[in-house]
Order: sequence, then C-alpha cells, then structure tokens
Amino acid sequence: MAVLHPVESELAAAWPPEAWKDVTVLLAVSGGPDSVALVRAMTTLKGDGRGRLLAAHVNHQLRGDDSEADEAFVVELCRGLGLPCEVHRAQVEQLAADSSDGLEAAARSVRYELLGQAGCRVGARYVVTAHTADDQAETILHRILRGTGIAGLSGIARARPLGPATLIRPLLGLRRVQLLGYLDDLGQAYRVDASNVDTRFTRNRIRHDLLPELAARFNPGVVDALLRLGSLAGEVRAVIDGLVEGLRGPCVVEQGSDGIRIRVPPLVDQPRYVVRELLMAVWRDRGWPLQAMGFAQWDLLADMVLACREDGTRPERSTSVPRKQTFPGAILAEIGEGHLGLRRVDS
Repeated sequence: MAVLHPVESELAAAWPPEAWKDVTVLLAVSGGPDSVALVRAMTTLKGDGRGRLLAAHVNHQLRGDDSEADEAFVVELCRGLGLPCEVHRAQVEQLAADSSDGLEAAARSVRYELLGQAGCRVGARYVVTAHTADDQAETILHRILRGTGIAGLSGIARARPLGPATLIRPLLGLRRVQLLGYLDDLGQAYRVDASNVDTRFTRNRIRHDLLPELAARFNPGVVDALLRLGSLAGEVRAVIDGLVEGLRGPCVVEQGSDGIRIRVPPLVDQPRYVVRELLMAVWRDRGWPLQAMGFAQWDLLADMVLACREDGTRPERSTSVPRKQTFPGAILAEIGEGHLGLRRVDS
C-alpha cells in the first residue's frame, strides 16, 4: 500500500482494514465533506480486500434542486471510484408533519431506517456513517441542554446494531478540520448543505453560535472537554450496563406476549440509579415508546419497584406511591407481592 495520508492512518488505527476489508461494507454518503472524506479514505484502505464496498445516499428532498444536485454528485463520485451506489428518496417533510417528531428527528429516523433496509438487502456486515469528533461534542452539549443522564453524556455510540448489520462510526476520533484538510490535499470536491448553517435548527445554533461563544469566552478547549466528558461517561455506562445485565436473569420474568414482571428482592440493595436503568432496559427490549418517558416517569416507576414487599405490605415512606399507574404508550404498571407487573393495555 502507498504511503497513507495522516487521516487515512488515523482511520486505519481506529478501525483496522483487516476487520472489514473482506466483508460487505455499506457507506452512508451524503455528499458533504465528512462522508466524502470517509468514502475516499475507505476506498484507499480497502486495497485488494475480497469484500464489497458499496455506497448509499438518502435524498431527503428538503432543498429542491440542491437535493437533486447532491444526489447527482454522490452518484458521480461513486462511479469515479468504482463503487456501486444505491439512492433512496424520502418525503421527510410529510413524515415530520404526520408525526410528533420535528424535521431533524424525522430525517434522522428515516435515514437510519433506509440505511438498515439497504444494508439488509446487500448483506452488509457493517453500515458506516461519517460522524466526527465535532458531531460528538455537539451531541453531548445538546443533551446537556435538554437534560440527560449518564447514558446521554456518553454521546454517540461508536457501534450499535442496525438490523442484522452493525452500524459503525469510525471517524469519531477525527475533527472536521482534519477531514477538510484531507479533501483539500486530495483536490476532492464536496457538497455544502446550506441548511447546515440555518440557525432555526438547534444543532446548527449549537455548532455556529454556542460552541464558538463558549470557546471564545470560557474555554478554548471546550470541544476536547466535552469529548473527555463523553469518554468518562462511556466508561461509567459500561459498568452500569454490566450491573443491569447481571440483574436481568434474577429480576425479569416474561408474562405472555407483551407483559413482564420485575422481581423486587434482588433489587432491594441496589442503587436507585441501577433500578431505573434496569427499567429502561426492559422498556427498550419490549419496544415500548421511550420518547415521552422523562425523568419523573422513570423515577415514579423506581418508586413503585421499591415500594413492593414480599408480603404485599409497603414501607411507610412509600404510602404516597400509587399501586397502579398507566405510563406513556398505554403501559400499565401495577404493584404486586414482591414484584412490579408491566404490560401494555388498550389505550
């Protein structure tokens, strides 16, 4: 292999080609600088690997002719690199209007849905997106502003399941300025999405207004500070996940097609935070709606768990805790003798 550019070397260190060059990998390519840098670096690093490298572009149809130009650019880029490219179109504005999600959330949701479907169709082992360290810092700060727990502070996961494939973000250790320098060194063009500077969107205000203000007036290294916070939170999260996983067997009992019992005795001596995390894990496993569940709801559920006794009595301090409560998504929680029952009911 020829001498690698520093960006290519960092990517190779973060995600060694030996781990992916002989399997099918699907790259999400928007046409912006981050994803164009990803596809150029991945193409170089694959070398003579036996696997397939493919691209997918999701056209959200939000910017008229600009969206069409982005699509045409990605198709031509991939043709020049010898990469098969799938194009997927979505009416994001309509999807956002038909749901309670905002435009940004709707676009993100449909993008991952289409990428997951494309990955499944081509038999991809990995689906790869071009999130950077700057995206990570912006995400952590955004979550702090909205209110978050340890899981939220850990930021964007480097890897997670996406259908039968694994979604992976190998550029999380690289800054956006590095990728722009890489493209400049290559003489590689890319597309600039004008909506990325539209400060009507919260993420853009964080990127273009808040972070520069924090860097100028409080801490020039604010991005690095946020990244360190995310890394530390990720380490804490790993410990908590281990505790929660160890409690699943003794605590969680399936009850029919859409019900669960949480046995309380194994939880009596556990920290309240761990109890809440176990409840969240159960909720996710069942596919119950998470969006409307805030801290108050999770804390009430923890109260209900800790109010249970084997003999059906309740500690004095728990007398104000309801024995039965319906939560978002028509999930009924009901205190029993030594357990909390959770099941979906007709709304």
